[in-house]
Amino acid sequence: MNRVVITGMGIWSCIGTSLDEVRDALYQGKSGIIFSQERKDAGFRSALVGNVPKVDLKPYVPRNLRAFMPEEAQYGYIATKQALEQAGIDDDFLAQHEVGIIYGNDSVAEATMQSLDKFRQAGSTVACGSGAIFQSMNSNITMNLACLFKLRGINLTASAACASGSQSIGLGAMLIAQGLQDCVVCGGAEENNMYGIASFDGIQAFSIREDQPEKASRPFDADRDGLVPSGGGATVVLESYEHAVKRGATILAEIVSWGFSGNGDHISTPNVAGPARSLELCLKAGGIDPKQIGYINAHATSTVIGDRREAQAIAQLFGERTVPVTSTKSQTGHEMWMAGASEIIYSVLMMKNGFIAGNINFEKPDDETACLNIVPETREQHFDMFLSNSFGFGGTNSTLIVKNV
Repeated sequence: MNRVVITGMGIWSCIGTSLDEVRDALYQGKSGIIFSQERKDAGFRSALVGNVPKVDLKPYVPRNLRAFMPEEAQYGYIATKQALEQAGIDDDFLAQHEVGIIYGNDSVAEATMQSLDKFRQAGSTVACGSGAIFQSMNSNITMNLACLFKLRGINLTASAACASGSQSIGLGAMLIAQGLQDCVVCGGAEENNMYGIASFDGIQAFSIREDQPEKASRPFDADRDGLVPSGGGATVVLESYEHAVKRGATILAEIVSWGFSGNGDHISTPNVAGPARSLELCLKAGGIDPKQIGYINAHATSTVIGDRREAQAIAQLFGERTVPVTSTKSQTGHEMWMAGASEIIYSVLMMKNGFIAGNINFEKPDDETACLNIVPETREQHFDMFLSNSFGFGGTNSTLIVKNV
């Protein structure tokens, strides 16, 4: 089996649009959450959201090709551009080598709504526009990025709810480990408009701490009252170790193992057994003793049940109050389909810079979350291996272990 390494990373998020900005925001405990008057006026119960800047693709993508790209594809493009640049992969390399793409995405609400509104208003399908079909497909990110970057390897969308970004990295790593690909672009993106998450607001899943946006996302805290939606794009370039060394690439980290499971239970309420199984399989696949893990980036979204179940699963595998645990969603909110990829980047940045970003807004645990060693403020700490959890609706679970190189 080939070793799988990360040679490039790119990020476009509510806490920064470059690796340096994001690293500094993590260290400073900066929140990217704001109150949106537009959402409140539109009828949202909670108008809290991650403040993700819009992307200007005019310098990079011709107008006729931008017509095929909804919001999430734009985030994916700019994150991928950054990642390829850091990896030292240019157009000439892509033209001469087979590079694949597996990207996480699980909604295309705004683009679909807009094209169908045009159809209904005009009474003609012609009004949808020539780019509508490409914008409204769930694979819009992979199809756009594969064409724009001339990627000729695997071309696949991982659609696994909030585990999508993590699953994409796991799948890419598996193909490389088995020798089926030398290099795969992996990641996740989430549209950050109000339409993609209106139904979430409708089931009262979001925090209503609107008077203190930066304090609304409170993973593991006893006073948490729901998650905060966010979005953006995150990309990592994966390669076999031999391929990276041969071309003289700088290696950032190594994917040690991937674990996954299904709850086989309720469509939205998580259990403990499914997440615990994902953790167990990931540790087993990598031959890793829990004592080797220096940090856990938890999935914890700031929901009452979800945080409790994950805390119990972690404690079951690691013991109570042992390994340091935080959820970077305390700063970013829940980046949905992007989260599994962005949280790998956040964790690599911490590992390379010798700190653990604090789980901001964590003031006191409840009875179930008290079993974890939660780090409430930024801590200077060296670690060489971390574990990252991503769990999604439908009981889809994904766990990755990554080590320093």
